[in-house]
Formats: sequence, structure tokens, C-alpha cells
Amino acid sequence: MWFSFWRSRDRFSLDELRYLTDQLQKVQIVNEVNKDFVIEALRSIAELLTYGDQHDSSFFEFFMEKQVMGEFIRILKISKTVTVSLQLLQTISIMIQNLKSEHAIYYMFSNEHVNYLITYSFDFHNEELLSYYISFLRAISGKLDRNTISLLVKTRDEEVVSFPLYVEAIRFSFHEESMVRTAVRALTLNVYHVGDEFVNKFVTSASHSDYFSNLVSFFREQCINLSKLVSDCPKNPCSESVSAILATVDEIEDNLYYFSDVISAGIPVVGRLITDNIMQLLILPLLFPALQMDNDSNMKIGAVTSLYLLCCILRIVKIKDLANTIAAALFCPLEAFVPDSEAKLNGYVSGNDFTHENEESGTDSVTPVNAGQLCLDIPNKDCSSQVHPEDIITEKNFCSSHLPLRETLLSYITDGDDVRALGSLSVLATLLQTKELDESMLDVLGILPQRKQHKKLLLQALVGEGLGEEQLFSFESGSIRDGVASEIDGYLQKLKEEYGVSCSFAGAGTRASPRIYRHQVLDALVSLLCRSNISAETLWDGGWLLRQLLPYSEAEFKSHHLKLLKDSYRNCTSFLLQETKGIWPDLLITVLCDEWKKCKRAIEASSPRKEPKCILLPFQKLTSEDIPAESSLASGERMSELVKVFVLLHQLQIFSLGRALPEQPSILPPIDIPEMSRATAAGLDVSGPRPGTEIRLVNALPCRIAFERGKERHFCFLAVSMGTSGWVLLSEELPLKQNYGVVRVSAPLAGTNPRIDDKHSRWLHLRIRPSTLPFSDPPKSGGLGKMRIKTLVDGRWTLAFRDNESCKTALSMILEEINLQSSEAERRLKPVLDLEL
Repeated sequence: MWFSFWRSRDRFSLDELRYLTDQLQKVQIVNEVNKDFVIEALRSIAELLTYGDQHDSSFFEFFMEKQVMGEFIRILKISKTVTVSLQLLQTISIMIQNLKSEHAIYYMFSNEHVNYLITYSFDFHNEELLSYYISFLRAISGKLDRNTISLLVKTRDEEVVSFPLYVEAIRFSFHEESMVRTAVRALTLNVYHVGDEFVNKFVTSASHSDYFSNLVSFFREQCINLSKLVSDCPKNPCSESVSAILATVDEIEDNLYYFSDVISAGIPVVGRLITDNIMQLLILPLLFPALQMDNDSNMKIGAVTSLYLLCCILRIVKIKDLANTIAAALFCPLEAFVPDSEAKLNGYVSGNDFTHENEESGTDSVTPVNAGQLCLDIPNKDCSSQVHPEDIITEKNFCSSHLPLRETLLSYITDGDDVRALGSLSVLATLLQTKELDESMLDVLGILPQRKQHKKLLLQALVGEGLGEEQLFSFESGSIRDGVASEIDGYLQKLKEEYGVSCSFAGAGTRASPRIYRHQVLDALVSLLCRSNISAETLWDGGWLLRQLLPYSEAEFKSHHLKLLKDSYRNCTSFLLQETKGIWPDLLITVLCDEWKKCKRAIEASSPRKEPKCILLPFQKLTSEDIPAESSLASGERMSELVKVFVLLHQLQIFSLGRALPEQPSILPPIDIPEMSRATAAGLDVSGPRPGTEIRLVNALPCRIAFERGKERHFCFLAVSMGTSGWVLLSEELPLKQNYGVVRVSAPLAGTNPRIDDKHSRWLHLRIRPSTLPFSDPPKSGGLGKMRIKTLVDGRWTLAFRDNESCKTALSMILEEINLQSSEAERRLKPVLDLEL
């Protein structure tokens, strides 16, 4: 029999299919002797049926006539080797995936053969077998529609009582292998998107709806794990830590996209189940309390991770009800989410007192919020929602513990550390970008853009609502419209009735105009822009948010806003002026022009320039562990930071004056090189000196230097400047051309910090800094959260001159050229430094 199997036949013929089927029917047991034949027969049958489906319908008619699916089941039962089970699953998967005929698919799914395979007791300890099984289930789900799904379920009294495909698949929903989880989720989405009413009722029944709460519980554990990784990263800042955080972030965002896809399937009960579980298991008991806990608490999720997760949930899970409920909950204080036994009346804690993330991360289960009905009204005291952020900073007593979470976010902006300020800005920006959020909710949060606010009021005025016209042309604070109040009250009522969280929007004193809340946000943003302990990157994000809220110049700025911004701008201008005499005047204008373009794009963009995960891994600057604080690279980084802040404040000043932002800053053009300069005397052109350039050795001084131990070389020293650029040059004399030489070594003039040796008056010490800033090019300076710079030290030259006078002359030459270079940088920057003129 085995010899005849290999005899020559037409491979793609009905005779071949008939022969393979006959031989398969003769097999009474599958063992090591005949398993190869069985495996090859199964593989060939799948190939032939796929071919016949496209070319000859008689192939599948023969398959049905001989009940080959039944033969497959029989082979599985008598098989004693796992390789046959693998091939059988693969064979049927290939057939299901490639058969195009509806008639063929209906036959495959009928007669309970497929359901038998789905429920067969395979040995899933074999990882390869599990992989093939999951692929088999996913292949089936790819063919589901309203007709085929009925062949895979059992019904009683018009109700689905059994659906093996779905039930067996979700057993592997939380498998440790991510590929298995991904396949199961694709399968469930295929089931939900069929839209069969009876199947939907089955998957949301009490016995199967636990799947959705288990999904959110699994997601919650991932969030807790992320928080632990984030808290551990500063203790062990290595590439492995960063990679672990990014991998966990990817999984978390994939989960949220899955939630969104499930909800978009249009099963109302499923949408409510997921929304309720996200609120009850994650947001209310973990994320909101984390925003105002001190660093002694044992919260499972820290504030930084909480801010990131809130951004992700709002950005990805696009549900109107969820977005508005989260926004309304921001008007509740911490105690509304934490039972009295867990609440800490600690007041507001400055961001500088926080660690990067909470130290401890527990893993025990969380009781849903509505397990105990928590009830707390915001007391009608002085600490109302009308308190300005600058008041929040100083008010650290018992009363501040009752501040709404919204004002806690503003407190992070005005007084929190860099990470929390960035996180809070990201949450506000995400709320602003959330299309599912009602404009009235944005209004009471204080982040409704002015153009939308004016549009809304103008519409009210046009349709005859007098209040709209009154508010449109009035800058006085009035009472909040009843419609807006009732809308937020509706969501607060939902929080109380469905989640057991009670707080009152009216409890914070008399209802205030949205203009009050808007001014709170503006106060916080202006306060942020005046802070000196916040990175330029975070300030740019604050500038973007401010620009979104106020596109109409200074009309909405208060006088003290303008004064604070102007004072901050003047301070920054004086510091920038000092940089013209610093270590990097040759790159100052280049950096300023580059940052001008970037800042203009950033604050005029329609959306924030960074993803929420940047909250977890902010760009780490060079630290004292990398380079000494007095080194040129540390100075260069400080200069770049200062330029970024200056550019932002300068553009905001232009904006506040009602002017359009120019494409380039107001920089004066360079002037021609003076004929009396050393550069002209040396014969240099505008391209500057390069190794091998021939120059005249006018004013050059002979010197010696050893770049390697014991290898002293003789050069002619010269310091020259051309506009804002300058160099120290070491040239070799040309023996056949008197008073001419060839440049062999050049180095930047600025930052040389020349000094005559205390013991050897003929020795001149120079510091040699890099010609460029290594961190000014992001692709070269490293990825998110780290920099690829290990050893960052300045070079050192010691030049030996013939006598004391030559050494002093060289020192004077350097100082004179540095002054010329600095003066030119200051001259060219004068218009941009003198904005008011």
C-alpha cells in the first residue's frame, strides 16, 4: 500500500483525491509506522480541496459524498501521536481559510464536526499544538456571518444555550503568550461584529459577562505593573528598564484599542459593562486617589502613571458617557473616592516632595467602588472652586484636602515638579482634544477654546437667547447657565447612583461663571510660564495649551498676566544677553533660529506634539554623572534650554501684542569682514579655515605643543574671528613660501578660557570644546528617555611659547577676538532682544 501511494499520478485530479480518501479509510490506527503517510494525506487533501474550490466543484462534492470530515474525526480519535493532531488542525484551518464557496463553508460548519474539534480534549501543554488550535479557532471566526454562526450554536426556545467556539476561545483570553491573547481577541471581535441578536444575548448573559470584568481586571494588573516599572526606573536607569516600560505601554494601549473595538461593535450592554468596569475597577478606586496621595501611601498606582492612564483612556476609548463622567468626577475631591479609613487629610503636597512614582505597588484585589456607598459633599467654605492656583500653593491646611481633583491638576501645574506639571498639562490637552466631551463640560473645566466659546455665544444671540448676547459682549463674571449646571449635575448624579460616589457641584459655594474656571486655568498656565524650575519642553506644552485657549491675542489676558509674562521675558532676555559672552556665541543664533521654527510649529499645531507615554519617560538631560557642571557641554545644554524658553516667551509676547508670528526671528544680517581684522590679514574667506587651508602668517606666534606624550610639534599660533564665528589655528610654515603656512589643526575660539600657567609663564592653557552640540540632533543623541553620550569631557591644549611676552600676546589676541565675536553676536541679536522697540 505504501509503495502505491508514491506512484505517479496527476497531482491535481479527482482520481488523486479519491485515492487519498480510500487509503485514509483503510487506516485503523495511527502510530509511528504510518503517521508520515497520514500527515501527507491530510495535507494533500487540503491542497486538493482548495484547488477544486476554485476550478472544479466536483472535488468538494466528492468530499461531501464520502463524508471526509467524519474520516478526519475518526483519524483524530485513533491517533496516538501529537503530530497528526497538529496536521489535522492545520488541514482544516487551511480549508476554512481558503474555501470561497458559501456552500462549502456551510457544509464544513454543519454536522457538528467543527464543534467536536473545538471541544476535543487536546493536550495544550504542547505549545505548538495550542498555537495550531488557536489558529484553527481564529480561522473559523473569520468566516462568521449571520448565516454561518447559526451552524455553530445550539438553541433552545429561541435562545442560544451553547456556543463552543466563543466559550473555548475566551478560556485563553489571559494566556501568558501575547500571540494567543491577540488571536482570541480577534476572534471575539469577529463574533461581536456579526450582530446576531441571540448570540449577543448569550455573550452578555450572567454566565459569560464575567469575561468583560475579567478583561478590565487583567488590564488593571497591567497598569499596576506599569506603575511599578516607572517607580523602579529612576533606581535602575538602563535601557532594559526603558524597554520594559515601553513594552508594557504598548500592551496597555493595545488593550484600550481592543476595548474601543469591542464597544464599536454596537452591543449596548457590552459598552456599559466595559465602561462600568473601567470606572469601578480602575479609575475611581485607583487613578483618581493616586492624584492626591502623599509618598507615604501604599497606593498601587502612582500619580505619574495615573495621569498617563487617564490620557490614554480618554484618547483611545471614545465613549461620550465615559468621557463626560470622568470630566464631571474632576469636580469631586479625593475623599469622594477613598473610604474614610483610607483617606489622608494631608492637604496639598508640593510636587517637589513627591518621588517619581509611589514606592510600593501591591497586587491584592480591589473592591469595586459601589461596594460601599461613599458620600461626601464639598463643604461650602472659603476653599471653593474659585480659589486661584497661586492661592492653592500657599494654602496647605485641612481645607485644601477638599479641593476638587480639577484644582489638584492645576496645582501640579503651578507648584508640581516637571513630570507632574507635564502630566497635568497632558490631561488638560487630552480633555480639550476629546471630541466626545460636551462643550459645556469643557466650559466648566475652564478649557473651552475662546473661538468655540464665542461661536456658542454668538449662536445663542442669533437665536434670541439674550444671555448669550450679554455674555458675548461682557467680561464680567455672571452666573453659570442653568443648562450647563444641569448637565454636569446629571453626570454627578450618575456617579452617585451607579458608582456610589457623591459630591455636589453646588457645594463649592455659589455657582460660578465658566469665566471664573477659565481664569483659574489661565492663572495656572501663566504661573507655569514664569517658573524657572520647569523644563523648556514642558513650558512649550503649556504654551500650546495657552495658545489654544486664547487665539485672539491679549483680549483675555488680565493685566497681571501681561505683567508676569513681561517680567519673565525680560529676565530671560538678560540671561540670553549674557550667553553672547559665554561659551557658545558662535552657535547661539543658529540654535535660536532652529528653535524659533520648532516652537512656532509646536504652539500653532492643532494637537500636542507628544504622545502621553512621554509623561512616563521624559527626555533625560545630561546629568553631573555624565559631564561636569562646568564643562562646555553642560553650558551648551543650559544655553539650549534658555533659548527654548526665550523663544516661547518672545512668541507669546508677540501674540499678546496682537501680531502674527513671523517665520524667522528678527536677526540682523552679518556684516562684511573688516579689512583690518586678523582674519582678512590671514587671507581667510567667508567659508572659514579648514585643515589644509593656506593662510598668511601675519601676527602668528611660534609655539610648541605635544598631542601625544613625547611627540612635541612646532606650529604657528593664530586666533581669528569672522562675525559670530572664531577659531584658534595651529599652522605649519611652508618652507618654500615665506610668511605662509597651512592650517593643520583648528578649534572653536569661544569657550577656550585662556589662562597662563601659574608656574610657567610661557605656557598658555586652553580649553577646547566641541564644534557642535551633540544633543541638538535628536536622532544622534538617543531615543526616548536616554542619551547615547557616555564620556563627555573637554579637550585641553597647553601651548609653549618662546618667551613671556609671546605668551601674553597670544592671550591678548584670544581675548580680543572673543570680544569681537561676542559683540557681533550681540549686535545681530539686538532686534530680537529689544522686542518693545
